[in-house]
Amino acid sequence: MPYVNPTPYADALHQRLLGSGWLPATVDSLHRFIGQEIHHAKKEDLVYLPVIQEFKDLIEGDPNIYMNFIQMFKEVPQPAKVPDYETMLMLLNRAIRKVPTYNPTEEFSGLYIHAVLMAVIVTEHGYNAFINDKVNEQFRKILTVWRNFLMTPASADVLTTDEGGWLSPKVIKTFETYVGNFVEAFECDRDKPHFGFTSWDHFFTRTFRPHMRPVEAPDDSSVISSACESTVFRIAHDVKETDDFWLKQQNYSLKHMMDDDPLASRFGGGTVYQAFLSTTDYHRWHSPVSGRIIKARVVPGTYYALSPALRDDHAILTATQAYLSVVATRALVFIESDNPDIGLMCFIAVGMIEVSSCEITVQEGSYVKRGEQLGTFHYGGSTHCLIFRPETKLEFKVDEQTGHVPLRSAIARALPSSND
Repeated sequence: MPYVNPTPYADALHQRLLGSGWLPATVDSLHRFIGQEIHHAKKEDLVYLPVIQEFKDLIEGDPNIYMNFIQMFKEVPQPAKVPDYETMLMLLNRAIRKVPTYNPTEEFSGLYIHAVLMAVIVTEHGYNAFINDKVNEQFRKILTVWRNFLMTPASADVLTTDEGGWLSPKVIKTFETYVGNFVEAFECDRDKPHFGFTSWDHFFTRTFRPHMRPVEAPDDSSVISSACESTVFRIAHDVKETDDFWLKQQNYSLKHMMDDDPLASRFGGGTVYQAFLSTTDYHRWHSPVSGRIIKARVVPGTYYALSPALRDDHAILTATQAYLSVVATRALVFIESDNPDIGLMCFIAVGMIEVSSCEITVQEGSYVKRGEQLGTFHYGGSTHCLIFRPETKLEFKVDEQTGHVPLRSAIARALPSSND
């Protein structure tokens, strides 16, 4: 079978999003959250930032985009809290001036912009709008403005131990679920302001202390390590070089995932391992194998285009991960493993909504040891894939029901080739 039905695992991941503060717990709480934000935005009556005014001009100046942004709000099956694109722009204008807050209650939405757009991105005209290249280029500009703000010292104001602050005891406890004591796990200093974090982005991309997450079986070159602190989404075998990735079964299409790279032809019939990062997870990526970096580049893509085949799925953000691996902004890192039984493999980091920024920190031609850093996500949902050639025979230690997988733990072992 080239794919596994994602629904049971998507449901589980969706529950993690609800429980960890990414999404409101119910539709009613989403509506309350949006209603409160509209009230605040109208009261503030902020002048549009230049990048938001530019978006308004794009919508109103392009007849096709204008039609989509008018019709998408009309297609929402029940009265939407965000009734039109003018209200959407007002909320976006407010969103990118704010720092994400954390409060895992039913009223909270950590994915602010996703919450604003949630009702319309699953409509026919919404889908058409959010796959438009001009719209995605404008979202790239908007999210870049927000990302740059999140890198400033002013963005550290929410990094406090006060109630609702990211460093408050209640919130810190959620970060400690899988790593133990926060201060002992991460590079920080409790005695410094904001625990030593200089910005919100610095906090989001925090690093583990050296003793954390040692490489499992470091001397065994047949072992493949978990590249991210993550939750298993799917393991697919006999994956086609090209396939119908937009259908509900969410097939992988390697050529499109790899942005038509010539190396994609070497992976047809191979294996894809995909796992998802939660808001409280460590967000840096590390090499699953030891070897040489053959290619490394970022592929621009969409930001809020979700699979049209899953419009009625309540867990669409998680269920659509395979689709996002084809269309979303992503980083490709091809690695030639020292172990010929593994050979060439590809790591793909996929930015999912919000800032969706993928930063590669290794250079083509450089050598990495298993467990060394490849790059990092910045704010936003995120997922990643490990892709192996058909000649690479793998024995997995994890599956879709494993749940959380620690960074650098052994997820698979490459079996000796038949020629040995």
